[in-house]
Amino acid sequence: MSYADPGYSAYFTVDTSEVLLVALYLRDCAGLQGTGLPALPPLTPAVRRVETRRLTAPMGGRAALRVEWEAWWHTLLMHRIGDAVLPLPPQFEALDGMAALKALLRAHFGAAMAWAAERCAEYVLRVGARGADSMDRLLARIIQESELELGRPARPFTLEVVELPLAGRRAWWVEPDKILICQDLFDDERSFRSFVEPVIRVLA
Repeated sequence: MSYADPGYSAYFTVDTSEVLLVALYLRDCAGLQGTGLPALPPLTPAVRRVETRRLTAPMGGRAALRVEWEAWWHTLLMHRIGDAVLPLPPQFEALDGMAALKALLRAHFGAAMAWAAERCAEYVLRVGARGADSMDRLLARIIQESELELGRPARPFTLEVVELPLAGRRAWWVEPDKILICQDLFDDERSFRSFVEPVIRVLA
């Protein structure tokens, strides 16, 4: 889903992300909660934790796994999420140089993909239930309100809004052009606005 304002100064997309879902699945199943920036809460429904010691010991163990996951997460958030490449078998090239993380994904690829596919399917149903363009319309309204407050049109900017099945109701601005939000946040417009309006004002 995407939106451009009538003057084409603001453009944003609203979606979930299969790649981020797989990354967060690996984080939670390896017990690496709190790893990475921003440090997001656990996934919901919760992911079953697995033993990683034997799997990753030859590649540096848990310490290496944490460093590699953080590096991968940082790389994913540095670029447009919609363009992120999902590591795929047999070589999982997107994780080259990350031996411990690659071993973890290789061992749990099927489970990670199945979990992510279920969440993506649930997300489609969620969006359909609330109205496919409901968040688009609210974001457009927030931009228009910001323009009225500023007394001028918004500066040109783009914004990716990525909804994820995370515990709690909050959002994280990943500068300069991304907001990661818990899927339940949009159900509370006041809370949603409290996180999103300050970002829009800065960008506009």
